Order: sequence, then C-alpha cells, then structure tokens
Amino acid sequence: MKFFIDTANLNQIKEANELGILDGVTTNPSLMAKEGIKGYDAILNHYKAICEIVEGDISAEVLATDYDGIIAEGKVLAALHHNIVVKVPMIKDGIKAIKWFTDNGIKTNCTLVFSAGQAILAAKAGSTYLSPFIGRVDDSGWDGMLLIRQIANIFTAQGYKTQILAASIRNANHIIQCAEAGAHVITSPLEPILGLLKHPLTDIGLAKFMEDAGKM
Repeated sequence: MKFFIDTANLNQIKEANELGILDGVTTNPSLMAKEGIKGYDAILNHYKAICEIVEGDISAEVLATDYDGIIAEGKVLAALHHNIVVKVPMIKDGIKAIKWFTDNGIKTNCTLVFSAGQAILAAKAGSTYLSPFIGRVDDSGWDGMLLIRQIANIFTAQGYKTQILAASIRNANHIIQCAEAGAHVITSPLEPILGLLKHPLTDIGLAKFMEDAGKM
C-alpha cells in the first residue's frame, strides 16, 4: 500500500519524505489556504515546490466545476511537472473531464467519492486514483471502511485498474484498517503516519534496553 501525505505544508512533506516511506502528496484549496497560499500563481508555484521534494504522484486540484474549465485548468496543472495528477471532483462534468484526460494521457484523481456507484463511474472513465473520504463517511453515520471493502471487491471482480486512494484519514488505526480492507493508497496528515511508530511496549522495551546498556 502506498503512503501519501495530505498537506500543503512543505516542512511536514519533507519530514514524511525523510522517513523513506512516502510515495506521494495530495492537497487541495483548503490546505493551501491553511498555509496562507493565496492567488493562482502562488498555488502553481507551491505545487512546483512540492514536486521538487517528493518523487511521486502529486495530486493538484482543479477549482473549476464545468467541463471546459476543468479541462483548461487540468492542462495547466499537468504541464507543471510529470508527477502531477489532476484532482477532479465527482460530478457529471468531472467524470466527462476524467475521460478526456484519460484519453490524452493525463493522470487523474477523482475526489469527493462517497459511494460505490461513484467509484464505478470514476473507474469506467479511467481515473488513475479515486478518493473515498472515509472519515467524512463515518461522520455521516455510515461505515467508511465498509465502503473501502465494497469498492475493493467490485474492482477485483470487474478488473478495474483505478487505485483506491483512501482519504480523510483521522488516526493511525484508520491506516491499518485501510490496508486490511484493500486500499491501494492512503493519504493522511503527518500525525497518523507518525502514530504508526508508537506502541507502549516498544517504549518499555527500549527503556529496559537502555537501562541494561548503562550497566555494561
């Protein structure tokens, strides 16, 4: 399973990359705004800066919601760097645009996926990735991990090549559950990724080793 980090913070991206386990980055307008990045040119330059840090797929989200606008903006984003993946919303014009991008060799990530039906449409259009938002599904009273398993079973049965990119990760256990459920990729803030390192028995064991080493 691939690990992407979901942020626009360059320091956090560098920290995750230095672990040696980072495969890519996802970000969005909200995360850009959180870092104080304003203006279209500033956003484009920030995507370039991310591409200089990470050698892997970088999802760059379109702001347009109409077909022509998505295509125009996606072309600009894809031209920034060969690792850019155009992030497109799960809407009617988004699916149409994903098919155009697929036919023209541009990688895509279909975002804001909340159902297996939406996942099937994204896969049929040829999306490289699709992003089910498991945390938000849980918030709505449904089971986000059940959705991942359902999509994984459908994709296996139908032979779809689209990769399931589990998003809206809230904690380290979400990452483990996604691996069990068949997600190809998770995208997570830095904290849940670092949370995978932690276990009280590891801390106790290390403290004991250090204590014994001090007696030598």
